[in-house]
Amino acid sequence: MHQLLNNLINPLMLIIPILIAVAFLTLLERKLLGYMQLRKGPNLVGPLGILQPIADGVKLFIKEPIRPTIASPTLFLIMPTMALTLALTIWAPLPMPFPLLDMNLGLLFMLAISSLTVYSILWSGWASNSKYALIGALRAVAQTISYEVTLGIILLSTIMLSGNFSLKSMMETQEPTWLMLCSWPLMMMWYISTLAETNRAPFDLTEGESELVSGFNVEYAAGPFALFFLAEYTNILMMNTLSCILFMNPSTTTPQELFPINLMTKTCLLTLGFLWIRASYPRFRYDQLMHLVWKNFLPLTLAMCIWHASIPITTAGTPPL
Repeated sequence: MHQLLNNLINPLMLIIPILIAVAFLTLLERKLLGYMQLRKGPNLVGPLGILQPIADGVKLFIKEPIRPTIASPTLFLIMPTMALTLALTIWAPLPMPFPLLDMNLGLLFMLAISSLTVYSILWSGWASNSKYALIGALRAVAQTISYEVTLGIILLSTIMLSGNFSLKSMMETQEPTWLMLCSWPLMMMWYISTLAETNRAPFDLTEGESELVSGFNVEYAAGPFALFFLAEYTNILMMNTLSCILFMNPSTTTPQELFPINLMTKTCLLTLGFLWIRASYPRFRYDQLMHLVWKNFLPLTLAMCIWHASIPITTAGTPPL
């Protein structure tokens, strides 16, 4: 019975704070964009608009869900749930300071789960039985798969420095210095690729509402749309947390009480960068999006990966291999 309670409570203690953080991240984004555009943003629901995310959530989930009559009923309803489930599952191996799942192949697991999110986008566009949703889904899949290539190669380069797929060993590798300082080109390309992977501006070709009819989720409304929305912001927070662990070591030597504050502060700074970039840059054209990854990032990341593979590995008291 005790083990059963643990198996139920531990995931909830991870999922509930993530969902609360996602809700208030949307408020922070709207406030920040508002002030950057010389307006107030949400300021009526609750003191200083702090209850706006709760009002938005209640509104979306009590609305009548609309489904096109020609849509595939099963896939159409399952895909938003799958998107959020996968977005929450990726958090399991992250040490904060203790992971929900302590695995030796944590980075490989995260890469595999993030690859599965492509299917939720593709099937939701296809199941809508709408040409706009299908074209949006195909465009989104092409973008996501393209940038996953560079993300995978950058991960491989950092794994070569740590010698292990475990996230804990990645943090131990950075005790002398952050990887951001000695591999800053990789960090820059990783950060830009995470923007594209999470469909954020200026790479929001997936759901460019102003001229692209919202992409793959054009037929979704009410609760299912809210699930896609939650999945997107959950992925943003997850990618920034992973960026901190890979390149800006939250430090295993700090007391366990301070570790979450350290990690949270760095994640917040990277997330604020996401919001600032959205307010500052116009959307890329699709050919520019693909040119950036295949003609610029891919050759650079491959060169860095080969360079990392050629670095001699030394241990105390032994000559370089």
